[in-house]
Amino acid sequence: MNLAIDIGNTAVKWATFDGDTLTGHGIGLPQALSAGDRALVCASGEVPEALAELPRLGADTPLPIRLDYRTPQTLGADRVAAACGAWALHPGEDCLVVDAGTCITVDFVGADGVYRGGAILPGLQMNLQALHTFTARLPLVSIDGVQKAPVSGRSTEECIVAGTLGATMLALAGYVALYRQRCPQLHVLLTGGDAQRLTDAGATGWELQPQLTLIGLNKILIYNET
Repeated sequence: MNLAIDIGNTAVKWATFDGDTLTGHGIGLPQALSAGDRALVCASGEVPEALAELPRLGADTPLPIRLDYRTPQTLGADRVAAACGAWALHPGEDCLVVDAGTCITVDFVGADGVYRGGAILPGLQMNLQALHTFTARLPLVSIDGVQKAPVSGRSTEECIVAGTLGATMLALAGYVALYRQRCPQLHVLLTGGDAQRLTDAGATGWELQPQLTLIGLNKILIYNET
């Protein structure tokens, strides 16, 4: 069994795999490994003490893809793992990974198996918090339950929703359109804590993969078996 653990800024997610088959997943600390099992941790948040001794994905870890990135030592392990997950699901095809977490990252993996970077945007909650923190009168607005951003808000709260959710959707759609000009058969994979929210808001035609980072970690474990 392989155990993949994704330590984010807000939650710890894990999954178990038998080969390429996902056999279980959850949120929180996983159970202890059995003898002979292997684990790999992707850490973008603080590592709990109970997981501190497990192997981590780092800059020196052999990967099933190649990195074309000027500062690989600063590249987030979660971005690398998600890119490997996209390659595992669509080998030999152009992929764009949109990871909607605390930050939103957009990352491209070419059909040749080369990761070529992408973009980092503020996440939805970061945008909402920034508007409230750095102004004197704007409230902290929740977008829980919002299905679609209004094009033109008719209250301050609606305007904030329009400017946060609507502008994020437009930005991501713009990135996808730019990449599709070069790669017409592009696969767009959506993951992260706000992935379902973006899907509900209209990110249609994108492949929703909530466990993409964990799939990528498992792919790296399999790659390093040989």
